[in-house]
Amino acid sequence: MAEVEKKEEREVPYYETVLGASPEKLATVDYKPPAKPWMDVPPKFKKLDYLNPAKVKWMKVIDLPFPREWSPPDEDWKLPENWKEIFLNGMEDRLKRFRSFQLFMDICVRCGACADKCQFFIGGGDPKNMPVLRAELLRSIYRRYFTTSGKILGKIAGARELTVDVIKELFKYSFQCTECRRCSVFCPYGIDMAEITMIARELLLLLGMHVNWAIEPVGKSFLTGNHMGLLPHTIKDFMDEYRDELEKITGFKVDVPMNRKGAEILYIVPSGDFFDERGVILTIATLLYFYHIGLDYTWSTYTSEGGNFGLFTSHEMIKRLNAKMYAEAKRLKVKWILGGECGHMWRVINQYMGTVNGPADFLEEPVSPITGTKFENAKDTKMVHIAEFTADLIRHGKLKLDPSRNDHVIATYHDSCNPSRAMGLFEEPRYIIKNVCNNFYEMPESCIREKTFCCGGGAGLGTDEQLETLLRGNFPRSNATKHVHEKFGVNRLLCMCAIDRAVLSMGLSYWCPQVTVGGVHELLANALVIPGESPRTVDLRRQPLKRPITPGKIAGKEA
Repeated sequence: MAEVEKKEEREVPYYETVLGASPEKLATVDYKPPAKPWMDVPPKFKKLDYLNPAKVKWMKVIDLPFPREWSPPDEDWKLPENWKEIFLNGMEDRLKRFRSFQLFMDICVRCGACADKCQFFIGGGDPKNMPVLRAELLRSIYRRYFTTSGKILGKIAGARELTVDVIKELFKYSFQCTECRRCSVFCPYGIDMAEITMIARELLLLLGMHVNWAIEPVGKSFLTGNHMGLLPHTIKDFMDEYRDELEKITGFKVDVPMNRKGAEILYIVPSGDFFDERGVILTIATLLYFYHIGLDYTWSTYTSEGGNFGLFTSHEMIKRLNAKMYAEAKRLKVKWILGGECGHMWRVINQYMGTVNGPADFLEEPVSPITGTKFENAKDTKMVHIAEFTADLIRHGKLKLDPSRNDHVIATYHDSCNPSRAMGLFEEPRYIIKNVCNNFYEMPESCIREKTFCCGGGAGLGTDEQLETLLRGNFPRSNATKHVHEKFGVNRLLCMCAIDRAVLSMGLSYWCPQVTVGGVHELLANALVIPGESPRTVDLRRQPLKRPITPGKIAGKEA
């Protein structure tokens, strides 16, 4: 009996939790090497396996080159006449401007350490989705046109000619990479596959080739301030509805400060928090949270999108979209910026802001108005992540929390790629969760923290027009979630990214429908004990609590 218990408690191997197979099962696979070398296999496009090209309207809105109607399954992609010259000149320009790009083209030894780390290769098995081979799609062009050995030896040196089929191949696989950078964690040379993908997409964009799911959000962000094209009065109407919903649940009617000049803090969230079902709950939770601590803050209907879709498009778009947040902070005369549960907003802020837009020297170094803590890590950007802010409040005992209010939730946590791998935000979310929830279980160590899997829909891939590819990419994270659901009864997957909330909900509805998805601060708001609140019988989702909550009591004891 003791041996059985010990066996159950062992760390489950990577291949069982993520690949879903044991060594015995893997041994039965009848594998045959491909009949042709990878360079000689042309790309194929089938329904639900590719993203729709950017629409002419949105290409024109943001002044992109060669707007036109075309489709990946078509033989003729209507490339400009001098497309080869444009591509190679663009590549030469970026090799000169980005030292990292030149380095990443030269130093890969094709060791294969990254080969099985991409969720799209694990979920789908296409060898060109191995990061090492996906990079070779561009590196082989680099060798042919920018190295002596490639010019002389050709294929022997791993070089190949730039042809229309190569362009098509680059398009297909550049948009089957979520720029999550998981492969980089395992690379002995630290090659950043996301940067290679970003350059490949920039070069395709020079030829007027990109996907609508990225370009339309960029265009709408320029026109309205958010990727859904929501107008200021629409956002205001939404927020009034959420304020009323909060009053029905808690009895509190809170003020919703909008575009208020002179507030101490500007609060910026992904626009999914205004309309997506799970994001709306997070917004309601935030309204209650900020009301409780008396935060002097404002929302903005102009900067109504923290997500930076430029990250999926080009370095120039990153700069142009990030600038609007700081322009609004200056206009409203706030002291500093607080950011919500977003993914690519934080990748841009943490890795690009100081170079492309900063420093934000017109703002103050962020200091918590509740605890006096100085967030020294934000000296340059003047922007603090809400998980840092909340963890600081809990550590200083500034929040009364009753974790039993979340006893109907058995939670696990997904490290969203950008706040975690790109920002190092590993422990703060877990600290919050453990203080507001009694039932929390980690997924296997092989797929959390810096090794976390992507949701499968980042970098402009999170749309059901390529549902088959999306579900394949989502499989590793969903499979790990299914593992903790079956072992511990987990019924809620928490994360800190709007794209995660949407894509993981879609993926889990297929791979593990017993688990729902939500934000960390939703559980925080459930657990908040606030004097004067109505007796709580439901959570913010209007799901019944395990027992009625009487104001002034925590876990059955007097507060």
